[in-house]
Amino acid sequence: MLSMLGQTERGEYLPVGEAAAYIGVSLKTLRRWDASGKLKPVRHPTSGYRFYRRADLEPYRLEYARAEMHATTTHLFQILNADIEENEKLREPQREAHAKVREHFATRRDPAILQIPVGCGKTGVIATLPFGIAEGRVLVIAPNLTIRKTIAAALDIASPECFWTKTRVLSNFQRGPFTAVLDGPDANIHDCTESHFVLTNIQQLASSADRWLPQFPPNFFDLILVDEAHHNVAASWRKVFQRFAEAKVVGLTATPFRGDDQPLAGEIIYRYSFTRAMLKGYIKQIVSRNVAPAVISFTYRGEQRRHSLDEVLRLREEHWFSKGVALAPECNQHIAEASIQRCNSLRAKTGIQHQVIAVACSMDHARQVRSVYEKCGYRAHEIHSDMPEEEREEVLAELGQGRLDAIVQVQMLGEGFDHPRLSVAAIFRPFRSLAPYIQFAGRIMRVIHQNKPDHPDNHGSVVSHVGLNNDAHWEDFRELDFEDQALFRRWVRGENGDDDGGVEGVGPGSPRRFDLDMLVEDEIVGHFIQQAFLDPEDDRVLEQLLSQPLGSTGLSVGNFIKKGDLQAKLREQLKAMEEKPEPIPVSPQRRRRAARTRLDEREGSVVARILQELNLSRQGRNVARALPKEAKGTANLTSVTRMLKRAVNDFLGIASGSRRKPDAAKNEQALAELDGLGDQVRDKIRRAMEEGRRRA
Repeated sequence: MLSMLGQTERGEYLPVGEAAAYIGVSLKTLRRWDASGKLKPVRHPTSGYRFYRRADLEPYRLEYARAEMHATTTHLFQILNADIEENEKLREPQREAHAKVREHFATRRDPAILQIPVGCGKTGVIATLPFGIAEGRVLVIAPNLTIRKTIAAALDIASPECFWTKTRVLSNFQRGPFTAVLDGPDANIHDCTESHFVLTNIQQLASSADRWLPQFPPNFFDLILVDEAHHNVAASWRKVFQRFAEAKVVGLTATPFRGDDQPLAGEIIYRYSFTRAMLKGYIKQIVSRNVAPAVISFTYRGEQRRHSLDEVLRLREEHWFSKGVALAPECNQHIAEASIQRCNSLRAKTGIQHQVIAVACSMDHARQVRSVYEKCGYRAHEIHSDMPEEEREEVLAELGQGRLDAIVQVQMLGEGFDHPRLSVAAIFRPFRSLAPYIQFAGRIMRVIHQNKPDHPDNHGSVVSHVGLNNDAHWEDFRELDFEDQALFRRWVRGENGDDDGGVEGVGPGSPRRFDLDMLVEDEIVGHFIQQAFLDPEDDRVLEQLLSQPLGSTGLSVGNFIKKGDLQAKLREQLKAMEEKPEPIPVSPQRRRRAARTRLDEREGSVVARILQELNLSRQGRNVARALPKEAKGTANLTSVTRMLKRAVNDFLGIASGSRRKPDAAKNEQALAELDGLGDQVRDKIRRAMEEGRRRA
C-alpha cells in the first residue's frame, strides 16, 4: 500500500472521518465494521493512520443502497408501444436485428453479436433494441468520445437528432425514455437511477480508478449494448461483464474478429452484408484498384534485380519485398498518382469535392506520402495520434471545410469518424490482418446521398500497389461477405494464421530507416488491376441484385431484367470506370521545394534514431563531453542535429544557411543518402564516447 501516499491527494483513499461521511454512517459504526472485519482499512506507511479505499466503500454508501432499491423497478421498455419491426422509416438492419435479438433472448442468455457495416445505422439499432427485450435499465458502452457524442444525441428526447422522433418509433415521451451520460465529474448516481439508458465509454466506466463500476449493484442493468464489440476481450471489458453477470449482452461491430487472434465474447446471431448495404444505397459501392508495374528495378542487399509483373506477384508474399515497396518513393508516387486520378474522375462527374484518405506506416512515412501529394498539386496534411490535440482539430477542420484534398493518417480517424466526401482510400502499407484493412476501407463507405445506390457520388475506390499484397484482403473481405461460413468462423475464432508484425507493428512515433535491404530505383507502371466489390462475374452478386424488392409492389428486379442482361450492364459500368495510368507532371520548382522540405523533416527522424541507438536522452550532455569542439556544450538533441545538418551540407557542397541553393536532384540524392549520413554521425559519436570511457 505504499502507493497510497500519492493517491490520498487525489481522493483515492479517505481518512476515517471522511470515509464515515462518504458512506453515511457514524464513526462508531465504521469502527465496529473494522473490528468485525466487514470493512478493512489500510494503514498509512508513515503515520500509521487508517485510510479507506474509495472503491471499497462504494457498496456501503447510502446512495448505493438507493441505487440497489431502484435497480429492478424500471420496466418502461416492456410498456411503451414502439413501432420497430414493421416501421418502414427504419432501415433493414435495424428492423431485422431487433427481431433476431428478440428471438435470441426469448430462449437463451448467452451474449449475442450483430455484424452491421459502417454507415448502416448501428446507432439506430442501439436506440431500438431495448424495446420489448430489456426488462430493466440499459447500459450502452461506446468505444470513444466521438461515438458516445453521436449516440447521446440519438438517445436524447430533447435533441433534434433524437432517433425515436425522426423515425417515429415513439409518439409520446412523457415517461421517457431518459438517458444519463457519464461524461465527467458532473454526472452522479442519481442521474443513473432515474434514467432508462446509461451511456458511457469504457474508460469512464471501468478505468483503473474504478470510479463508476463499484457504484452500480450487480442487478442494476438488464441489457448491455456494446458498440464496436471487437474491443470487448480486454480486461476492462471482462470486468464489466463479470460485474453484471446476469445482464443480457449484445455487441455491434462491422468486423467481428480481431487482428491479435483473440476470439470475441459472444455468438454472431445476425449479419447484414456489405453487398446488401451497397445495393440499398446505405454505403458506397466500392472498387479495388491496384498499381501493377510492368517492370520494377531495385537493389536487394547490394544485388541489382529487375522483375516483371508475374515475378512481382510471386515476390509480394515475401515480407522484405512488401516492406520495400511500402517505403519506396517511386512506388509511393504511383499509388498517389492512381488515387489522384481516381479522385479527379469522381469530382468531374458532379462537381462534388471528393477527397482522399491515405494510410502510412509511421509518422515519418506519412510525411513522405504527404510530400508526394503536395508535389502532385494536392493539398495534403498528415495526422497521427502523437500530434497535439489542437493541431489535430485544426487539420480535421481543414478537411471538413474542403481546404485539403488528401489526409494521410497513422493510427487515427478510426471508429466513429464520419466524413462522406472521403471517397478514395489510398493504402501505402501492407496490412497483416483483415480487420484493420476492412476498418480502413470503411472510412470511405459513408454515402453522400442517402439511399441512392446509383448516384455517381456514392462510389468509392480502394487504391494500393500489387507489391503490398493487400488484394488478398480484398478477396477475403468479399468472401466473408458472401456467407462463406467456414471461412467466416475461422476468422471469428482468430485462426487467420497471420500477424501484425513488420511494417504494421511500427508505432506512429517510432524512428525508422528508409534505406532497407530493398531499394527501388525505377518502376514502370503497366496498368491497373481493378475489381468491383459487386463483381459482375460473381453469380452470388447477380442473384442478390435480381432478388432486390421493388418497394411494396411484391416484385423484384428479376421480374424486369434477365440475369445475362444484368451481367452485361454491370460489365459495361465497370468498364466505364477503367482508366490507364497517367503520370502527373510536376513542375521543377514544386519538385525542388518538396525535396527540400522532405529533407528537413527526415533529418529530425534520423536524429531521433541516432539518439535511440546510442541510448542517449535528448537533454543530456553526453555528446558535448565526448566531442566538446563540435557540440560546444549543448544538449544531445541539439548536438546531434547540428552534426547531421553539417554532414548533409557537406554532401550537398554548400555552406550553412544555403539550403535554398541546391536543385531538386541534389536534394533527392541527399534524402536517399540521409540514413547513411546519420550512421556516420552515430559512429563518430560512439567512437568518441568509447574513447572517453577508456581514458577515464
